[in-house]
Amino acid sequence: MDIRARQNVLPTSLPGAPRDTVPYIRMARSRAQRVIDPVTEFLRTEASGGLLLLAASIVAMVWINSPVGDGYTDLWEAELTVGFGDLSITEDLRHWVNDGLMAIFFFVISLEIKREMIVGDLRHPRAAALPILAALGGVVLPAAIFIAITAGTGAGGGWGIPMATDAAFAIGVLTLLGDRVSTGAKLFLVTIAVVDDVLAILVIAVVYTADLEPLWLVGAAAGLLVVAAMKRLQIPSPLAYVLPALVVWVATLESGVHPTIAGVALGLMTPAGAVRGRMVLEELEHRIHPFTSNLVLPVFALANAGVVLGGSALGTDSEVRVAAAVAVGLIVGKLVGISAMTWAAVRTGLGRLPEGVGGRTALGVAALGGVGFTVSLFIAPLAYPDAALADSAKIGVLSGSIVSALIGVAILAGVPGRPSARERDAPEPS
Repeated sequence: MDIRARQNVLPTSLPGAPRDTVPYIRMARSRAQRVIDPVTEFLRTEASGGLLLLAASIVAMVWINSPVGDGYTDLWEAELTVGFGDLSITEDLRHWVNDGLMAIFFFVISLEIKREMIVGDLRHPRAAALPILAALGGVVLPAAIFIAITAGTGAGGGWGIPMATDAAFAIGVLTLLGDRVSTGAKLFLVTIAVVDDVLAILVIAVVYTADLEPLWLVGAAAGLLVVAAMKRLQIPSPLAYVLPALVVWVATLESGVHPTIAGVALGLMTPAGAVRGRMVLEELEHRIHPFTSNLVLPVFALANAGVVLGGSALGTDSEVRVAAAVAVGLIVGKLVGISAMTWAAVRTGLGRLPEGVGGRTALGVAALGGVGFTVSLFIAPLAYPDAALADSAKIGVLSGSIVSALIGVAILAGVPGRPSARERDAPEPS
């Protein structure tokens, strides 16, 4: 059933029902809309953001490979100092995007993770089992493929690059297919991406972390304790948390842990319930998600997707194998890993396909899982301080994501339009 149709399932009254039942019916309707409306808004924002992300990536690629390509490099390598004296931070513009703006992006990701665990599919064990198992298959196999292809090159440390799925880009692709793709398929893809994000965050925090500075870590922990105390005092205004959040971000940056982890921690600490009548998590997601999808991610793509093609690109065996490992990991690893685990989970009864998702649609969603893009591009320079290897990995991300998107569209284009409650594109495994 389409999400918009569900909003009208619960009537405000029932024929013959006692008058005192009406408030309870209205309350049930309100609770249903609390789940439905944020999901509808999330999908719509992801779709528009995905298209902007694609446009920004094309601009970056054309710009850096044009006669004025030096201007692209000069722009993003220009240094910017914020603060004064010993209280200042100096980074180039690209790092301000990757360390600063992307912390806000990961904050929104963690809000979505928490909402999925509290009111979404991840709160139901059997419904959660399928996307969790599917995501695990789509993480382990690409990493294994990457390690196998890069064996003996000394460049195997980038195995985390093909692990991610870009929900915004993939949902943007799905919008091109119109009513051939059910809401259930979109939610299935988003839920897989959410689980992927959890795993990617863990990999960034554990694997791609520089030397640690214990005192700064203590400072970050102290900032989080202040936030926890404010939360316990039920301070509802998000603006009150801005200063301690900045302290946590700076301390995390200086500690050697990637500063985006500060955004993750702060997001997971956001209360999911009402605080003095304000739904803080929903309010923050409503206000910040359009900003990250329509501005932060396109700016990130503009700063990071510019890779020089031709000339010295892929000039060594290691660079070629890194690019191939990322591309094959995304294209083959995601498709086979996600679809195989989905089939196994449904076949054994450990999970169930969402309403409106049949076998062919699940296969198409698995292919779109190979659209790694944002987080994959984000991990590449963390895995490879060597710019040549990082650029090779980015070439693999871009090519693998494009091919995965084309395969997903080709599979889903054959699904009948206006899918019914149960799609007839393929029988469900028994």
